[in-house]
Amino acid sequence: MKKQFASKTHLPAHKRFSAAALLCCMLSSAVAPAWSAPRTEGDVAALNFVGADIEAVIKAVGHYTNITFLIDPRVKGTITLVSEQSISKSQAFALLTSALRLQGYAIVSGDGFAKVVPEAEAKLQATPTVIGKQVAPKGDQVATQVFHLAHESAANLVTVLRPLISTNNTINANPGNNTLVITDYADNLKRLAKIVAALDAPAATDMDVIPVRHAIASDLASMINKLMEPGSGGDGGGKVSVLADPRTNALVLRAPSLARANLAKSLIAKLDQPTKELGNVHVVYLKNAEATKLAETLRAVMSGEAPPSQGANSGNALGNNQATMQTGANNTIGQSGMSGNTGPTNPALSANRTGTQTGTSGGGYIQADASTNTLIITAPEAIYRNLRAVIDQLDVRRAQVYIEALIVEISADKAAEFGVQWVGASGDGNSTYRVGGLQSFSNGGNNLVNIYNGTAPSNGLSIGIFKQLAGGKLGLGALAHVLETNANGNVLSTPNMITLDNEVATIRVGQNVPILTGQFTTTSGTNTNPFQTIDRKDVGLTLKVKPQISEGGTIKLAIYNESSSVAAASVDATAGITLNTRVIENNVIADDGQIIVLGGLIEDKASDSVERVPGLASLPVLGNLFKYNKRSRTKTNLMVFLRPVVIRNMEQSISLATDRYDYMRSAGATLTPNEAVLVKQLGNPMLPPLVNGTPASEDGTLARPVPPAPVPARSPGAAEPVPRDGKQ
Repeated sequence: MKKQFASKTHLPAHKRFSAAALLCCMLSSAVAPAWSAPRTEGDVAALNFVGADIEAVIKAVGHYTNITFLIDPRVKGTITLVSEQSISKSQAFALLTSALRLQGYAIVSGDGFAKVVPEAEAKLQATPTVIGKQVAPKGDQVATQVFHLAHESAANLVTVLRPLISTNNTINANPGNNTLVITDYADNLKRLAKIVAALDAPAATDMDVIPVRHAIASDLASMINKLMEPGSGGDGGGKVSVLADPRTNALVLRAPSLARANLAKSLIAKLDQPTKELGNVHVVYLKNAEATKLAETLRAVMSGEAPPSQGANSGNALGNNQATMQTGANNTIGQSGMSGNTGPTNPALSANRTGTQTGTSGGGYIQADASTNTLIITAPEAIYRNLRAVIDQLDVRRAQVYIEALIVEISADKAAEFGVQWVGASGDGNSTYRVGGLQSFSNGGNNLVNIYNGTAPSNGLSIGIFKQLAGGKLGLGALAHVLETNANGNVLSTPNMITLDNEVATIRVGQNVPILTGQFTTTSGTNTNPFQTIDRKDVGLTLKVKPQISEGGTIKLAIYNESSSVAAASVDATAGITLNTRVIENNVIADDGQIIVLGGLIEDKASDSVERVPGLASLPVLGNLFKYNKRSRTKTNLMVFLRPVVIRNMEQSISLATDRYDYMRSAGATLTPNEAVLVKQLGNPMLPPLVNGTPASEDGTLARPVPPAPVPARSPGAAEPVPRDGKQ
């Protein structure tokens, strides 16, 4: 049975019908009974809609396919849907979805119905979801599929697949279980599934372990990695990675292809040859360790004795001599750089080594060359191999620790005093005998006797009754004195430093204050020679820290902190000045980036003193005229905090230095003087801006360091020299 739907637009004006009207006529005529009758899979129909209304066409196709369509109100316009031949129901549905996609609309299949929405809204609807090997929808329907990746990273595939997905649809990666969630048209999802399957494949790498018989594995690994870099060999192949295993003196090889692996193996076989040089003298260039110290350690390992620099007290981080720290003598750092040549010059290696380690009995020497930071080892080949394994494990890049300390002190000092002093006498200045009284107190520096002799009050408000005396002097009958003081202080010190792991760092900011220790005068004839002895002491802030990074990432810190100052009240004292000292010396453990409190002082001190006249001071109200009250309260809050941060690579160091650099540059910019009419603006020195982590010069060009000179080629099997900065 064959049906045909048509919409004719070429009729005359008086006989022209709309597509909807024509559809109604068709359904009410001979076609209508056919829709109501049962149809088999062999039922076909030809579609012929030219410039018809979209909503009418969707309803007609829905009636034919027995699918209920829900049409979004935003779906408007006309559509042309023509089939040259009779098509089945599934073909009619697929043809409709393709035509709507070209118009910017999409069909989302639901539970027994389908929704027609704008393409941008399709991903927000309840689209069919395909997981694993479930049957995926067909045609231009919008669906969601979840791809589980086994080898490739989901984040990497997002950048590859994003251009292959329509703009209005989405692709997301879930790093937790390494999956991709893609919402797009069903036909495009099939194409993406094939691409994902091709990309999600194990890397075609070849891994092998190659034993080294004559050469040193670490030397060969460095050389092969440089020779096999992409582009260096002229073949442009993938990267070849070679790692050395010092324990077995073997190389672990990983290559992207079998050809690259065979090339690396052939190079290793050619380089792994016995040396042709006479003698057993070997030169080892160190990358990170210090040659003088490492030489002492190796000598001690071979002789079985402790090195001279590791005595009984070497484990003490900052030493037990507290006086040495306070005077600023940093013997730990001062001696470490000069103690490299204190050991014996040529200690012989033990000749009685076991046969399993050396194979033969023999001796040798280990000498350090500090100028080139190299070790010169004279030993048989077997002993040299054992020493190289130890050297490779000790000659590693040491981590650094950036330490931020915060010393916070908040103090408040309040005082109040009130008192009345008076003096009086009977008669006048010509009287032979006079009867009088004097009430004087010592508090506040306003003793009435001093004021009576002409000394003015020093602080506060003094109100009195004066009397003119002979000779122009003032006689004082009574004096009331009132004084209240408030002193607040807020001190914040933030010393920062960076140091190597297990090395002492010191920062000292302050003054060198002279302290009078003695004086005397010598007299010879008419000449008098005064003589004084003066000692000097560092006063200010001193911080010494020795960090030690553990294997788990925690940091052990040996800390010495001293905050000292000169007491203001003792500057003019005849006995000398008084120093305020606060010292914290302890050992703590902190995590990377953790803020810890080292210690502090919370002090609240109050005092109340009364000077009074016995008996008279006890009188109600009037007794206040015979008293001098003084009260004071002092509060001090002092805390010391510390924050260590581990720096393991160059990127972390550059980030930290850039942050501190920008802070100092912005702080300098705020100190620019204001414009003045009569005073010329002379400018303000400023730090140059950072361009790619490098300060720019005044003309805008980069002040980059001079690149190191190229390293000369060395013979196979010899250690490769490393620049002084430790970078390859």
